[in-house]
Amino acid sequence: MSAGKPSNFAKIHPVLYLSRRTRRGEIFPMKLVILDRDGVINHDSDQYVKSPEEWKPIAGSLAAIARLNQAGYRVVVATNQSGIGRGLFETDTLIAIHEKMFKALAQVGGRIDAVFFCPHTNADNCECRKPKSGMLREIAARFNADLAGVPAIGDSMRDLQAAAAAGAQPMLVLTGKGRKTVDDPALPADTLVFPDLAAAAAHIAH
Repeated sequence: MSAGKPSNFAKIHPVLYLSRRTRRGEIFPMKLVILDRDGVINHDSDQYVKSPEEWKPIAGSLAAIARLNQAGYRVVVATNQSGIGRGLFETDTLIAIHEKMFKALAQVGGRIDAVFFCPHTNADNCECRKPKSGMLREIAARFNADLAGVPAIGDSMRDLQAAAAAGAQPMLVLTGKGRKTVDDPALPADTLVFPDLAAAAAHIAH
């Protein structure tokens, strides 16, 4: 898939790849947490995170994922990555960014089992770009999971709207765009709010 021209298939479906630490064909338990990436796991950028060097974890976020793993949760990332559709970086670069993330997680005993990403811009009118719920519905299908009550953690309104539309439990963290999002009157009524991913993970894994 080229950077500026996602395939016709990708215009309909989000892209999935598995962490190298996850064996293909592995049977997943139902304990599941869905995370946005930028602003939740790592620091966001208005200029996009375009290289492994620009990917910098938020303090405590990697240990938070490890804590969820230790409590028996599978952690899956669902992330909009329109920088691909805008031609700012290629899919191979995104995968290299995530390889850095996986290695950093491994150093603290954590893992992410799968990454779902939408490479499109608004102009593509796809079903996977949040606030639409296509990526979350694809997670449900791939994991054969009911998303009712599944924690879906994000920092932006579109993360929370996608979670609510998929029947998951919206959770807002105040990192990234979160401090602006919390004051939005459109915030889903059942949204739970936490200072950061570490606090959200402590709530989930208590």
